[in-house]
Amino acid sequence: METNTKFRTSNPDETHVYFLSFSVVMIIEHLFHPVIRDKAVLERTVSYYVRIISHKYLYWNRSLGADHFMLSCHDWGPRATWYVRQLYYNSIRVLCNANTSEHFNPKKDASFPEINLKTGEITGLTGGSPPSNHTVLTFFAGKMHGKLRPTLFQHWMGKDEDVQVYETLPQGISYHEMMKKSRYCICPSGHEVASPRIAEAIYADCVPVLISQHYIFPFSDVLDWDSFTVQVPVTEIPDLKNILEAIPEDQYSRMQERVKQVQRHFLVNNPPERYDVFNMIIPSIWLRRLNVRF
Repeated sequence: METNTKFRTSNPDETHVYFLSFSVVMIIEHLFHPVIRDKAVLERTVSYYVRIISHKYLYWNRSLGADHFMLSCHDWGPRATWYVRQLYYNSIRVLCNANTSEHFNPKKDASFPEINLKTGEITGLTGGSPPSNHTVLTFFAGKMHGKLRPTLFQHWMGKDEDVQVYETLPQGISYHEMMKKSRYCICPSGHEVASPRIAEAIYADCVPVLISQHYIFPFSDVLDWDSFTVQVPVTEIPDLKNILEAIPEDQYSRMQERVKQVQRHFLVNNPPERYDVFNMIIPSIWLRRLNVRF
């Protein structure tokens, strides 16, 4: 936003929506005790931040925070909004953990894709292999945490060479190469509903298999997630292989082609480019702003 004046104005009276620029990550990194991690620090900091802007400027009180938005991909992003009633109930919350069981409200809140840039590099993220090289039916590697993954591990870890599920990858096997070799990539929720595996699968031309509960998918205002993903209820994890093998070849080919088409919407660019993740989240926020009535 700071490098493109198209999205900024120096006149606050012309502003349609105001960005609450506190960072949950920075609060935890710089203010938390490394051992105690007292969440009261989060409460004090966010409450103080809102109190400052509501006293210094007239815009928060004018709408009770309804035309303000915050953004966080940290697990504690939703928690950071608990402590200010107007922030929680009125403001637009842009969150990776878009969990309706924790009162994520799709009418006013926006879901943001969790993207793990392990090295900080934003180039060379995409590029799968030809369809003929996708010889593994489905693949997952990750820690056993949360409510859903234990069921996945119980039924499939080490049970079937077509359903390759690992908690720790064997030595010499590349995580990203396995994604590029797989037709379907399993993306189960862990401690939180969001998973960076969704974006990783899309980058690898691998059809995501979404196993989650209460999750609002990113950009679902404009993207038809049913057209490029397979969504498997938790109760049907034991039947996962049959579900995937029952998908006709032409349907799989269409889904994989659509995965390639939506890749650009999950890319991070500097500066941002048309249709990338930045230019997808801006309309998501704007659509929620349209719901605000003074």
